Amino acid sequence: MSSSTVMPMSLSAACAELGRRAAQALSDKFPSHAAIPTELSLLPASKPEFGDLQVNSCLQLAKPLGQKPRDLAQLVLSSIIDHPVVAKAEIAGPGYVNVFLTDGFLAHCLGQIARDPHHGVEQLHAGKCVVVDYSSPNIAKPMHIGHIRSTIIGDALRRVFAAVGYRVIADNHLGDWGTQFGKLIVAYRLWLDEAAFARDPIGELVRLYQKFVTDEKQQADSLKLQRPAQASDDEDDDDVGAQVTPLLAAARAELAKLQQGDEENLRLWKRFVTVSLAEFDKTYARLGVTFDTVYGESHYHPRLASLVEELLQKGIAEQSRGAVVCNVDGAPAPLLIRKADGSFLYGTTDLATIEQRMRDYQPERVLYVVGIPQQLHFQQVFFVARKMGCDCSLEHISFGSMRFKDKDGNYATGSTRKGNVPLLDEFLDMATEHAAAAAKQKNAELSEAELAEVARVVGIGAIKYNDLSRDRSQDINFDIEKALSLEGNTAPYMQYAYARLRSIARKAATEGMATADAVTISEPAERRLVRRLLDFSAAVETVARTARPHHLCEYLFDLAGVVSNFYNEVPVLKAEPTARASRLWLLAQVAQTLRHGLSLLGIAVPERM
Repeated sequence: MSSSTVMPMSLSAACAELGRRAAQALSDKFPSHAAIPTELSLLPASKPEFGDLQVNSCLQLAKPLGQKPRDLAQLVLSSIIDHPVVAKAEIAGPGYVNVFLTDGFLAHCLGQIARDPHHGVEQLHAGKCVVVDYSSPNIAKPMHIGHIRSTIIGDALRRVFAAVGYRVIADNHLGDWGTQFGKLIVAYRLWLDEAAFARDPIGELVRLYQKFVTDEKQQADSLKLQRPAQASDDEDDDDVGAQVTPLLAAARAELAKLQQGDEENLRLWKRFVTVSLAEFDKTYARLGVTFDTVYGESHYHPRLASLVEELLQKGIAEQSRGAVVCNVDGAPAPLLIRKADGSFLYGTTDLATIEQRMRDYQPERVLYVVGIPQQLHFQQVFFVARKMGCDCSLEHISFGSMRFKDKDGNYATGSTRKGNVPLLDEFLDMATEHAAAAAKQKNAELSEAELAEVARVVGIGAIKYNDLSRDRSQDINFDIEKALSLEGNTAPYMQYAYARLRSIARKAATEGMATADAVTISEPAERRLVRRLLDFSAAVETVARTARPHHLCEYLFDLAGVVSNFYNEVPVLKAEPTARASRLWLLAQVAQTLRHGLSLLGIAVPERM
């Protein structure tokens, strides 16, 4: 079929029509058979030699229909071979049907995407709501790059969900309530350095907390008190034990006063929250991260007592040794929602949070972007929430640890409280400085303003992409040199691919070269590039379905590789005018796809590098 006789339909519409034709052919042969769907799936072929699309349903249908897969494949092939978008179809292997689309139809589809404000991504979830709970730093702690995994992954998911049509509620659930504030209030009154607090409020609060922990441990050692082992320094909300040091007794007393609404303790707590939020906002601005709602645990505290009573009345919760628990099928332990001393826990707050989200947003999905160690906690919370009547999809979007080189050169996790994990802003500064040095060496013609912008975009992009390009379940060994490399699957490699495309476009414009308004496919290299561009929507939709951003990274990296090969196979600026105009338009679509794809990951692109 020539490009002048292209059917006015999208690639997805063509796939659906071919799938219905194939299913109808099987139904005609085997009337009313329950195993035959109304539409067979046409999936992107894994390799160019297998065509553009592939039907593998014949292998699954062979047994229920009592037929050989290749015989069914022949029926499918006969039903689609004469469709105007099909250039060729063939049976391969045990019963696959490989489908090759016409060049004209592929060019037509790319033209549709170029005119589409959604870049070809179908709005499959329009009218539906998703809540993404991410970042969630603790008040009075600085954000370090290990904690930032939640922020980076969550922000990318927010952008992708919006791209596929969801109404997204991005919620920052702050850790602003708990026993650590009793300790901090005591430390603040005993040891505050006002000048240090004015210079670096969070740094001074961390110093005060660390001093409390150190001095309290020394007291415990001197009194020979036994202490339970703690899994991490973040688990400081439940100091178990009948014997306590004077410092810990004072912290518990101040916490009780805070929870009872003591005016002075509330004033101090609000001060801690205010200075922390101001620092967080600076970091979020550097990262380009935003939220729709920012609610701390304290927001839900007034609801907790009545919620526990309601769960008891409904039989969802029960008394246990003076505490209140919710039994969870399949879990090694129940969910504790009220301790024997009357205090509440994270799980209680999470249940109140789900209750409010269901009431306010009626979401289809609620995602919690939180590390793998919290898997049991969310299993318990989700089980109880479903018993409370929550019928939306509750999903724990877990991720591995970020590890850094210690003084001996070994990779290890660490602790902000102990001061052995780099702060996020320090890493952003370091990445920006490295990027500036590399950009200056690569392009000495950049002005100071251009250099500063390139350094910002490349440095921060490197940190984000280094995280998002891995399956989130993996642990990550952070290496700044690898993250900033111009080779391999890195942000700078992608950004350089974009900048090169823009450089070609600028040179063409400077020399008055015309650009077409569509592509004409005449070479295999052009076809491969067009075909890969058409896979963008599938990559985005895969991320929305799986909540794994690395699928989009893999697509963009592959696209950058395909366009790099394109330069080696066909001329662009030195091609004859008609081919040159077509290829300039095609490269403009590649640049647009790279820019938009990276923007869905929260990564900007420089016009020059």
